[in-house]
Amino acid sequence: MSDFRPRQFDLVVFDWDGTLYDSTALIVKCIQAAAADLGTEVPGDTQAAYVIGMGLQEALQHAVPGLPRERYPELGQRYRHHYFARQHELSLFDGALEMLHALKARQHWLGVATGKSRRGLDEALRTVQLHGLFDATRTADETASKPHPRMLQELMAELGVAPARTLMIGDTTHDLQLAANAGTASVAVSFGAHEPEAFEAFAPRFVAHSTAELDGWLRAHA
Repeated sequence: MSDFRPRQFDLVVFDWDGTLYDSTALIVKCIQAAAADLGTEVPGDTQAAYVIGMGLQEALQHAVPGLPRERYPELGQRYRHHYFARQHELSLFDGALEMLHALKARQHWLGVATGKSRRGLDEALRTVQLHGLFDATRTADETASKPHPRMLQELMAELGVAPARTLMIGDTTHDLQLAANAGTASVAVSFGAHEPEAFEAFAPRFVAHSTAELDGWLRAHA
């Protein structure tokens, strides 16, 4: 008997930090270090983690709300200083690369929609030798930040895929709201920046508690 299953999604779009890339803890530490550098109130872990996935300036304004507006560019510079000094410590979650190659082997388009800068994403892609694996990517500094739907809309337009044939995967409510705003299905992962209790309101198709669980769901349902 054939094990062929019709493909439900032509395009599978991943968030980066906390979904494919094990970087949540470092991002939190770098936000906190940047705030300390400027002598302003240092956000707690939960407050700093909540903003992951947003564009950098928007994220910093949420995480460190007491800073005068004209000082946020300086805060961003200090964040980038700390992050780029330590990004060599980071890697994909175990099993993520194999999962991505399996999706490509099944002829899915692969995309990235991330709050990272273009420079940051390109450096990460070089670091983990992923060039050529993703068919299209969008970063927060070249389009609207999550949860505005433009990231997904641009990816779908570039690859000629309808919302009904697109799946967004992420670790935050920003990712799930992005999917809802763009009219696509979503899957959440619980091992990133946001607590999974917050996901229910967005009705993701599945909540994966490990990359292995995500891979299994994608093989059976995507």
